[in-house]
Amino acid sequence: MAANMSISDLLSSLTAGKRPDVFLSVTPGVGLEMIQIDYNAGELQSYALRPIQYNESLRELSDMEGFKTAVSEMFTELNINPKCNITLNLPTVLFGSMDINLMLGEENITGAAMSEVEQSYVFKRHDPMVKWFDSNTGSTENRKIFYSAVQQLVVENIGAALGELGAQLVSVEMSLLSTLRALDFTGLAAEEMKNGVTWNVLTVNATGYTILSLSGKNIIDYYEEPLPVNSYQGDEIYNAISASAQISLMSLPANYLMVISDTSSVSAEMLAKNLNVDYTIEYVENNQFKRKGFINASLNVLPENASKASLQAIGCAIAKSSDYPIRCDFLATSNVEIRTAEATVAIPIGEDVIEVSPKTAQIVAGVIAVILIAIAGVLCLVFPPIRNDLQTELDTMNTEIAKIDKEIKKIEEEMQMADKFSVKKAMGDVLKDNRAKLIAYSAIGEAVPNNLWLTFFETTGKGSITVKGGAATVEDVYTFYRNLKESTNAGGLQLKQLEMQADNVDDFMANMPVTYDFEISNAVAAPKPVVEEDTTGKKGKNSASSGKNKKKKGKATGKAANIKSGDAPEKLLSDTPLN
Repeated sequence: MAANMSISDLLSSLTAGKRPDVFLSVTPGVGLEMIQIDYNAGELQSYALRPIQYNESLRELSDMEGFKTAVSEMFTELNINPKCNITLNLPTVLFGSMDINLMLGEENITGAAMSEVEQSYVFKRHDPMVKWFDSNTGSTENRKIFYSAVQQLVVENIGAALGELGAQLVSVEMSLLSTLRALDFTGLAAEEMKNGVTWNVLTVNATGYTILSLSGKNIIDYYEEPLPVNSYQGDEIYNAISASAQISLMSLPANYLMVISDTSSVSAEMLAKNLNVDYTIEYVENNQFKRKGFINASLNVLPENASKASLQAIGCAIAKSSDYPIRCDFLATSNVEIRTAEATVAIPIGEDVIEVSPKTAQIVAGVIAVILIAIAGVLCLVFPPIRNDLQTELDTMNTEIAKIDKEIKKIEEEMQMADKFSVKKAMGDVLKDNRAKLIAYSAIGEAVPNNLWLTFFETTGKGSITVKGGAATVEDVYTFYRNLKESTNAGGLQLKQLEMQADNVDDFMANMPVTYDFEISNAVAAPKPVVEEDTTGKKGKNSASSGKNKKKKGKATGKAANIKSGDAPEKLLSDTPLN
């Protein structure tokens, strides 16, 4: 568990981790908004605002460097990791409708919408990204669709700017639908969005006004009227909009009219009072005239910022959570590649997936490679000498066996006629003694694992074996012990000693990884004589009695006394010797 946490902490320090969802809205008249909302709680979780330069006539950002600086500052202000996924809301560049024959497929509809979009002056300069969706209205022969478009180059430039900060642009929304989604979420249009209710939305911005006709949540019709709003003085603007919009509203019968002002040059309340319609009028100030925020804010949001969030920003922030039936994501199923400064590499660790930059991944891979090469080098330096020494011992033993075989053969020839000497028995005893040693040496050579080395080896023809050495891990010692026991078939073989090469716990923790010394043997140590002072004159009796008691004490404690575990990991060894 500790090892996994160390890896996770290391990768987190190298700008790794899961990417949070962050939402940006380019809102003319308000600025650049960064926002996060708890959808289930209906609560504003974080919000920051920066001024932004937006060209209303060209419908694009005027200062991309300023945009990047503003986003970076808001990341810092809200303490948000720039390695995040961005959903972006852009002002509506173009929106329209057309009737299409029911026989046309989706590709043909996209082509028809593209042809309509390319007629706009905005897309004479830049290629469009087009999205369309069906309306529920239409005749038996035609289907009515609504289409929208943004400049592809603008989206690519924004994606590249965010990529330089480490963020990834994953979705692009438009303000018209973001506003409708926010009206639904906040309950501002709860009555209007009921099924079967027909209503109109008149929205004023710096370049004119639009009228959207809906039935519940479904769009029925759309009308746009360019108007130089900022060129009017005083109440002239209200008269101008009223006179122009009155005719369009008469041709769109409804139960409700909602007036929304996205510009501080026009008050939605004043405009609503100037409109003469025979149905209920409501208004929403989405500008400086707004008296309070549209949703509640958590304690993480400063009070002065809590009421600044626009309808567009709120609608963008809930784009992934809302069940509003209409959505227009320009990056969905798009072939446009959003350039980023640096891609990421996903590294699965347990159930989590950690993302790191390619540069960071190369550094981590390089460090791991160096460690592996160093370990391999140490192994190459340590184990060949040990194997060579064992081979030399084995060769020497084979030579001795050959000499003994020769002597046995000679004795056999000389003693063939001797009744008191059995040549067969003598030869069997010698072969048994020396071949036992040879088998032990061979077994040692086959039982040594990769991370273990020997420093001492002794065997006798009577089956006594003593092996001492070191190992990188406890598991390697137990692997060697099992292999040795299976290979030699030696009886009474035990792990007599296993201890770390460290004097105390501090040395152990400061010099990880540590190595372990061990001793494996089946030799029985000779008992030590007991000498006690004779105070009664009956030396022999007391000595015998003391020796008896000493023997009992040794039997009681000798079970674990020969196994040493050092100062720290006492639980690595069992209290019972391995048999």
